[in-house]
Amino acid sequence: MRKLIFSLCALLALASSAEAAKRPNVVFLVSEDNSIHYLKLYGYGASTPNIEALAKDGLTFNHAFSNSPVCSVARSTLATAMLAPRGGFQYHRKSAMAKLPPGYKPWSAMLRASGYFATNQRKTDYNFVHDMKELWDKGPANAAWRGRPSKDTPFFHMQSFAQSHEGQLHFSQSVMDNQKTQHDPAKVKLAPYFPDTPTFRYTHARYLDRIQVIDQQVGSVVKKLEEDGLLEDTFIFYFGDHGGVLPRGKGYAYESGLHVPLVVRIPANFKHLVDHERGTRTDGFVSFIDFGPTVLHLAGLKADPLSDGKPFLGEGISAKDLAGRDETFGYADRFDEKYDLVRFMRKGKYTYIRNLHGFYPDALQNNYRYKMLAYTEWRELFKSGKLNAVQSQFHQRRPAEQLFDVEADPHEVNNLANDPKHASVLKDLRQRMQRKLREVNDLSFYPENHMVKAALGNGQAYGKKHSKEISRLADIADLALQPFNKAHKPLAKAMASNNHWERYWGCVTAAVHGEEARALVTNAKKLLKDENLMVRMRAAEFLGSIKAMDPMPALLSVLNNATTEQELMLAFNAVVYLRDYKGYKFDNSKLNLKFKGGEVVRRTSYLEGEPRRPARKNSKKKN
Repeated sequence: MRKLIFSLCALLALASSAEAAKRPNVVFLVSEDNSIHYLKLYGYGASTPNIEALAKDGLTFNHAFSNSPVCSVARSTLATAMLAPRGGFQYHRKSAMAKLPPGYKPWSAMLRASGYFATNQRKTDYNFVHDMKELWDKGPANAAWRGRPSKDTPFFHMQSFAQSHEGQLHFSQSVMDNQKTQHDPAKVKLAPYFPDTPTFRYTHARYLDRIQVIDQQVGSVVKKLEEDGLLEDTFIFYFGDHGGVLPRGKGYAYESGLHVPLVVRIPANFKHLVDHERGTRTDGFVSFIDFGPTVLHLAGLKADPLSDGKPFLGEGISAKDLAGRDETFGYADRFDEKYDLVRFMRKGKYTYIRNLHGFYPDALQNNYRYKMLAYTEWRELFKSGKLNAVQSQFHQRRPAEQLFDVEADPHEVNNLANDPKHASVLKDLRQRMQRKLREVNDLSFYPENHMVKAALGNGQAYGKKHSKEISRLADIADLALQPFNKAHKPLAKAMASNNHWERYWGCVTAAVHGEEARALVTNAKKLLKDENLMVRMRAAEFLGSIKAMDPMPALLSVLNNATTEQELMLAFNAVVYLRDYKGYKFDNSKLNLKFKGGEVVRRTSYLEGEPRRPARKNSKKKN
């Protein structure tokens, strides 16, 4: 009998040990171009019974953010757990791939190295150098976890759903006239910055219909997990890959472009790893840099010390700890052919936005965006003077900084930056942003052509090595936050500097000041023959923006002497801005470009009156 008892105890111990060694599976279900503003789960939007079922057995995040409002940058951030401006992969689409620091592995590769079977169905879209064979397992087509070598192998699976993608709203007038939507356009709730027109109502209703298709696809994957007996062993993360997708969503560093839905279903067999009751919500802030470290932590692994995120679920992380997180950081740079430079910070109920190229309006031409009828109608209504002040904001130059109380103003239309009652909040968030840009060694303080040439071998190391220079450039950019009478002399000094990037930022910041900076016209004109083409371009752009001279001859010279795609794209951005918003004429017949491929085609076709999306070799990816 004693031997029998001993044997039973030994078997129980082995069983317990095996159970302790078992690791959870993780599945990411991702809806493309989808912010919180379209789901009933977050207050208003489409009913999503399958996603809501995940919430009943899981945790709903009220404050989850993509760090970028466009797919390749957001997904690169997600895959690496590294902030894109630190790593050099902040531009969409990439004109050159960034290399990660030596030895730094995307976390799916770390999972695989630890014994996980990792699959990705349909979309990667990375801006960094990678080996798909290292990042992902390849089994039978669409087999996902069913292709793993054994039933005991833990798995990670990521699946994207494109039925909510921006392209789904590139319909014609005929479609709008003849295809009814399931949601009633008359009952949708439009954002206050939209004109209330049949086009915007139909577009919004059509998008709500697409969200319901996503919900069905989510339900289909969950059903497969249940059929395979894996549901209670698997954490399911449902989230949007960034915001969208009506105008001023995707591509813009507002809540509409960055605030995504996130629901994590907590499996019964691993609920001991989560200090939350199933069916609850959290106000804790999380962003894409945190997702990878969280999955690794749930699997019993540690993230690379160079990563920027930290886990928000798993052993040792309390609900109280998560609830105490109240800050996130985001960024918007180039989207296809359209350049901007925006940095976003949300702290508690306040959003602070730093528009480093604030002289550009949000509405600046992007060919892909303007395939949507709502975009083109919005611009036409602005040009004809039929919009109110809030609806016109999208088409006007922006202030250097914006402050919004998101609880009182969820659509971010009432800028509080000049409100004395919010002076202390503004100062605090401004300083936080200033520290963050220097802490990250934000590579966007260099124009993209220089970053591609000098920094992409290891962006993180390049930024660290040049941190003092980046800090000086940030100081010049911050002169836009001072009254011009205080910024005048430092800007003049910057424009006369021996450092060409200081001269470059002197011109950019003068343009942000606008008409007030007219005293710097003579300084800028001296730079029209600068040895650096990009300094010439920014000088001409500033001078043209305040109508101090016709900038087009100088910009034409820059274009005809540029040798790289990035130089051309930056110069064409200025040309389109100055033509469309300042009324200058540009003679396409005088172009003699040394580079005619890549994203340049988008700008030349637009200037020729034929906006179209260029075909890209060996690529079928959506924007």
